[in-house]
Amino acid sequence: MKQFLSKPAVLIVLVATFLGLTVAAVAQDAPSLEVAVAAICQDVVDREPVDAGVSFSAAVGTLYCFTKITGAQDATKVTHVWYFGGTERAKVELDVNSDNWRTWSSKIIQAHEIGSWRVDVLDEAGTVLKELQFEITQ
Repeated sequence: MKQFLSKPAVLIVLVATFLGLTVAAVAQDAPSLEVAVAAICQDVVDREPVDAGVSFSAAVGTLYCFTKITGAQDATKVTHVWYFGGTERAKVELDVNSDNWRTWSSKIIQAHEIGSWRVDVLDEAGTVLKELQFEITQ
């Protein structure tokens, strides 16, 4: 004996299929944020990093994490998370207001904070977009 789907069941299957295809297409076409430029530096002048490097003296005072973010279709945010060793030392949420946006955070480096550091750049969902490693030396 053959069984046929009722009209409501057929309609549900068609709508579910359509929605599944639409969601998949949107997910594939959705632009994602990218870190086009990233640097740990001693200053930011005219929205550009100055004296960028991967090793700095403990006497440096303040360091900056500079990022150029591309791909934002709407206003969003990125977060710079500063780590000394494996310990989070600062978390700075920054606005991204266009598809080509430069932003930066800063951290005062104490003279005794000698060793390995890193800054993770996160999108709004908490996904790591970029990791920058640097060292503070005597």
